[in-house]
Amino acid sequence: MAKDSTKDMTVGSPMKLILGFSIPLLFGALFQQFYSVVDTVIVGRFLGVNALAGVGATGSLNFMIMGFCMGVCSGFAIPVAHKFGAKDYSGMRQVVANSVWLSAAFSLVMTTAVALLCRNILTWMKTPEDIFEYSYAYILIIFLGIPATYLYNILSGIIRSMGDSKTPLFFLTLSSGLNIGLDILFIVAFEMGVAGAAAATVISQLISGLLCLFYMIRKFEILHITRQEWRMNPMHMRQLCGMGLPMGLQYSITAIGSVILQTSVNTLGALAVASVTAAGRVNMFFTCPFEAMGSTMATYGGQNVGAKKLERLGQGLKSCTLLGVGYALLAFGVMYLFGDNLASLFVETGDAAVGAEILANARLFLTVNSAAYIALAMVNIFRLMIQGIGFSTFAILAGVFEMVARSLVGLVLVPRIGFLGVCFSNPLAWISATAFLVPAYCHVRRKLDRMMNRTAPDRPFCSYSK
Repeated sequence: MAKDSTKDMTVGSPMKLILGFSIPLLFGALFQQFYSVVDTVIVGRFLGVNALAGVGATGSLNFMIMGFCMGVCSGFAIPVAHKFGAKDYSGMRQVVANSVWLSAAFSLVMTTAVALLCRNILTWMKTPEDIFEYSYAYILIIFLGIPATYLYNILSGIIRSMGDSKTPLFFLTLSSGLNIGLDILFIVAFEMGVAGAAAATVISQLISGLLCLFYMIRKFEILHITRQEWRMNPMHMRQLCGMGLPMGLQYSITAIGSVILQTSVNTLGALAVASVTAAGRVNMFFTCPFEAMGSTMATYGGQNVGAKKLERLGQGLKSCTLLGVGYALLAFGVMYLFGDNLASLFVETGDAAVGAEILANARLFLTVNSAAYIALAMVNIFRLMIQGIGFSTFAILAGVFEMVARSLVGLVLVPRIGFLGVCFSNPLAWISATAFLVPAYCHVRRKLDRMMNRTAPDRPFCSYSK
């Protein structure tokens, strides 16, 4: 029944709610990253450094396109959270129906466009000749799987908007196990190379999306949409695009800087690309908690704005920020002590000297990046809170700050100081975005107070306090 599956985040202790909601999201993010990590481990171990570099060289491009998909779906889920918080269940079903129509249209257009342009984009990115075909074979199949990405992310986003963060985790766990099996089958047994790794990822994500669909049909009576509610509604579509497109563009704009940076990394050669790939996979795992905290804030903020409980926004923000800072300090300690050991999981070369250089570069990358994890925590928490309360346009501006920072590093620092410049790209991007987002939250918080005829005292994070 719906009552058993949903969670109302407008009542109860914010810290308890955030922990309870974010932990399943954390494991969900870990398992979603597990797809690419397993690909990388098996590719690096069984196919060699060039194949590893080929997969890694597509990372920023993958993030730009798939990030747009995930951002759009996250944005579509925010009006669902608003309607759920306001107890407007018919309106919520109409929003869900229109989000499905839009997701189908977006997935069709994007799949066609990026598949046709894939080879040209890799050429524009100056992908090294010795890894080009590896990159193309991998990313083309990933792009052909865009509909599977939309399917899982839109359905899991809807489920989380109603307070259920555990079920998507369960399905991701199952599909992650399947991904491992398919990777070994396609790469080791069938000798499909990097194309096998990509196919395993797409198939696994498709299955997790189908499982979400079956679960929603069977368990969420509140989402049983009538024929009337399935009709396309221009008002709802405008509202959804007003939330989804800015969030999608935020990811893509951020990724433009990453693409420019990746182009600069590519000019340093396959060894540098392999170093960034190995370190990047470790970095993705350790940054998953920040993503979970951000997603929690989007749902928490959306539900509480829908319920007009503005006093709970600041309480939740403070609790989540405390969690983020604590984890950031812990993660830095682990990276500083064991960064090269973690990166070694992804590297297997026949040349000890090459392997040692890759691991040394990876350790430097991880140490510098983890030193700025507090800024990354603030970026995710504040950005997603701002989006959740309905001001998603600010996400684009935050993305611009990140893009400019990474672009400057790629165009200025990397040509001058080489790999060290690459290491500073993420920290400078995170610090730049944080410098924008904290005052931006204060601005939108005061604007929200005026819209609802509320007056908030001047306190930390511009919110109410008990």
